[in-house]
Amino acid sequence: MPALKTLIASSLLGAASALDPSCAPGGNFDLSKWSLQLPIGNPGSPTTIPASQLQGCSGYQDPGHQYFFTESGDGALVMKVPGAPSNTGCVTTPNSQHCRTELRESNPSSWSPNSPNNKLTVSLAVEQPDNSGHGTVIGQIHIDDSTSTKPVCELYYNSSGVLAMGVEQTRSGGNEIITTVGNVPVGQPFTYTISYSNNVLSVSINGGAAQTLSTYSLDAPPSYFKVGNYNQGSSASDVHFYSINVSH
Repeated sequence: MPALKTLIASSLLGAASALDPSCAPGGNFDLSKWSLQLPIGNPGSPTTIPASQLQGCSGYQDPGHQYFFTESGDGALVMKVPGAPSNTGCVTTPNSQHCRTELRESNPSSWSPNSPNNKLTVSLAVEQPDNSGHGTVIGQIHIDDSTSTKPVCELYYNSSGVLAMGVEQTRSGGNEIITTVGNVPVGQPFTYTISYSNNVLSVSINGGAAQTLSTYSLDAPPSYFKVGNYNQGSSASDVHFYSINVSH
């Protein structure tokens, strides 16, 4: 197994060799399409960083390297969350009880699931999942804010290495159905692709066959991608990213 882990890591992290540990995340990743939400700020109004401040080698990373920064060893983009508001004082949005360090697609700000190409492909390693049952959310599709406050789907990763996709059945939400879609040991690098194209939602792990998931009564709402560390528990979570690519 150690040899297999090394092989997978080597394959997935080939692109990471180009990451510069001396640069802010915006020097290694194209963050021109994203804004950043942090788990700090005022209650109900987390700090957000626009794309214009994220870009370039001298772009934003939090000064204390607590939430969003470049790993000094391999240049990975690190996103950390300290835990829950109740025990850490971290800040959430008005429509969530959970804290996050998460990128939100901002260019385009939303798109139609009926179009032929909406894909998010990410290489990462979850170094520390939170202690919730389904784990931290490492990627999601969210319904456009003008239509709903709920996600289309959320990709969870828990402390047992289980990857599960939760899909809302309606735009009003609160009725998510969870489907296990893979298993990757904690700390092992892997890739995922989430696609919502031609009104078909699917997820693929490590380049495997796409697993199609029902979207129930959602009826192709205008949507956008999010990627990061959306902590669902009370313990800290730590996710390292090696590549983030979105296509439309």
